[in-house]
Amino acid sequence: MDFSYPPDTERFRAGLRSWLAANLTAEVVDSSSRRGTDDTAFETLRRWNATMADAGWGAVAWPERYGGRGATVLEQLVYAEETTRARVPMPLNVIGINNIAPALMRYGTGDQKDRFLRRMLCADDIWCQGMSEPEAGSDLAALRTRAVPDGDDFVIDGQKIWTSLGHRADWCQLYTRTDPRAPKHRGITCFLVDMSLPGIEARPLITLTGAADFAEIFFDAVRVPATAMLGPRDGGWQVATTTLSHERAGAARLYAEQQVLLDDLVAALAPVRKNGRPILEDPVTRCRLGGLSVRITYLEMLCRRAISAELHGGDAMASASLAKTVWGEVGQELADTAYDLLGDDADPRWGRHRLATRSLTIAGGTTQINKNVTAGRVLGLPRS
Repeated sequence: MDFSYPPDTERFRAGLRSWLAANLTAEVVDSSSRRGTDDTAFETLRRWNATMADAGWGAVAWPERYGGRGATVLEQLVYAEETTRARVPMPLNVIGINNIAPALMRYGTGDQKDRFLRRMLCADDIWCQGMSEPEAGSDLAALRTRAVPDGDDFVIDGQKIWTSLGHRADWCQLYTRTDPRAPKHRGITCFLVDMSLPGIEARPLITLTGAADFAEIFFDAVRVPATAMLGPRDGGWQVATTTLSHERAGAARLYAEQQVLLDDLVAALAPVRKNGRPILEDPVTRCRLGGLSVRITYLEMLCRRAISAELHGGDAMASASLAKTVWGEVGQELADTAYDLLGDDADPRWGRHRLATRSLTIAGGTTQINKNVTAGRVLGLPRS
């Protein structure tokens, strides 16, 4: 794995560090953990997203003509590491920037690109993605939400669930079934849907942490113009499986965020005593923390292997899927360790974090799915 950074990349790093030092505030950092429970925090993050976009730091991997920097893979790696270590909040439109925008850039009309991309980048419009359904969680091809043509419109009926920011969204990239007689993968159409249309109801879902970052959305005879279609009719599967992001080094966040959390945990444990001695001098505690540190280093190597494969034409997906599995397990172990060592009287942050980490082995692809990818692409095992 060759990760020597050329001078241009180091200048990119220095510029980002300098800008963050001058612009990132404690208020913005603190707002990240409260965006799902505090409207003021949400609006603080919206303004921060606009500030980053205006400075060209909102989506560095986007082409320059759309407001990005056309960053190289190594520059994207530096960006992911530096923003994570500085505790920069993820964009409110992270799904829009990483998933929806690339599809818009490839399949969208000129009017759609002009209308949506800049506002998405600045968080002037909040976007959600209508994929998962009660009977079609990880299997997009099993979706049942229907879009039936009616003159110049389509009439949409159905339900989506676990939609990130669905109750706050202004727009939705919605996947629907337009040809129920076609094979499952071939009868899907994507629409860009105005969430203020009559017949749409978004109900927030409260998670274990008390946050409302997800919603279930109901569509009851919603009329959407045919001009809202993204890509060809019945070609939604191709839209969904388009390279989901221009960003190829986002895996760096997996290990960088866990290292930041481990550093925070060690700092939180510094004043704690066990049996009259500092807990950080306890051999068992040191063993647990050391084990986490080793696993995070292993995770870093997996992520860097995936990025190296991207740079040199290898199979990045194989290493990335394994890294996602390890990330989920390490994240949950770190949270459990914090709870065990700090107890119920610890900073409430750690209690909330322990609850939030239960989702790590589900979000972004379940551990079971990622292990199947590892079995096939890394170990070469047969499908059955």
